[in-house]
Amino acid sequence: MLIWFLPIFLVSLLVGLPVFFALLAAPGLMLWINGQERDITLLYRNVYNGIDSFPLMAIPFFMLAGELMNRGGITARLVEFAQAMMGHLRGGLAHVNILSSILFAGLSGSAVADTSALGSMLVPAMVKQGYSRRFAAAVTAASSVIGPIIPPSGIMIIYAYVMGESVAALFLAGIVPGILVGIGLMLMVKLMANLKDFPPASKRYSWSERGDASLKAFFPLMTPVIILGGILMGIFTPTEAAAVAVGYAIFIGFFVMRTLRFRDLSDVLNRAAMTSAIVLLLVGAAMAFKTVVSLSHAPEYLASAILSISENPLILLFLINVLLFIVGMFLDAGPAIIILGPVLGPIFLDLGIHPVHFAIIMSVNLTVGLATPPMGLVLFVASSVSGERVEEITRAILPFLLVEIIVIFLITFFPAISMTIPRLTGFVS
Repeated sequence: MLIWFLPIFLVSLLVGLPVFFALLAAPGLMLWINGQERDITLLYRNVYNGIDSFPLMAIPFFMLAGELMNRGGITARLVEFAQAMMGHLRGGLAHVNILSSILFAGLSGSAVADTSALGSMLVPAMVKQGYSRRFAAAVTAASSVIGPIIPPSGIMIIYAYVMGESVAALFLAGIVPGILVGIGLMLMVKLMANLKDFPPASKRYSWSERGDASLKAFFPLMTPVIILGGILMGIFTPTEAAAVAVGYAIFIGFFVMRTLRFRDLSDVLNRAAMTSAIVLLLVGAAMAFKTVVSLSHAPEYLASAILSISENPLILLFLINVLLFIVGMFLDAGPAIIILGPVLGPIFLDLGIHPVHFAIIMSVNLTVGLATPPMGLVLFVASSVSGERVEEITRAILPFLLVEIIVIFLITFFPAISMTIPRLTGFVS
């Protein structure tokens, strides 16, 4: 009887109930119908217990670091650096958009922050150069999913917390897949630029001009080096690394670049707090939801159903990718990882799939879901930034989604893509 909370949850999402309330209302209703009042108390207590975690403190710190760097004008310097390197190519501003997303990913780890910060700057510039507004918004949304793949990544912190994996190993495993997504998007832009005769963004920069742009971007580009270097050398934990990133953002904003003012801090702290609150409430609700998933024995039923299809890991990985892609259309990546990770992870571990490899498959797939209709969050952010309708952005983003799906299957069936760096650094065996 309790298993019926799953269809109730799905129906709640389809009728537009916010994810946070759907995660709590569906299991709560079925526990009440079953007369399990004691378990209802446990359900809502676990909302707090799910948030009360030292590793999860990294999320608000990384959010705050991203806000500080964006407000401090660091985003503009990254865009200037990207334009110096790639602006002379046909379709230059589209290439600049993608390269900026790769660079910005090392600062915030958030697709929403990427879309908002870069979109507000690059979409008007692209429209001014003759690109359609929907194409500019689509490139911004498609490239923003690189943010949670390249470290630091809030989604991978959540996965590591739920599944007991090494944050450092997941961060390292995300580097090559994130860069691969960026290269794939650039190849698609190059193909479209040749077909549609897109203009270059600027003249070819001289090497001295590129050097000047590199110097201006030097301190922002050192952020991921400091974060990853400190974690890999054992100087600090991922949570402490997030706090260091905030301190570094304050230092370069106030004392190096001198682009931050004390009057900016109130708005920065408010924006970071609101974004962090949304993410952490979803994490808490999803952890409570996970409790009822265990009580209902849904994982055992699902495992049995999956293994009844086939015991070939390659076939099952293909099917799970399809499932995750569909889930990503309707559910945000964080809650989806918390709900499905404990269910699907053990099945594939028993089939011989390395836990870090499966973590990257799941994280990348659900991250791409942020840009897929009908519920892709970055589509709505891109719509807000660009003023273009979501339906129009959806049509324009399809070629880029195809590229990202191809990358997902490459990551899935060629484990070396994600596993080589963690193995070389000794974080996985």
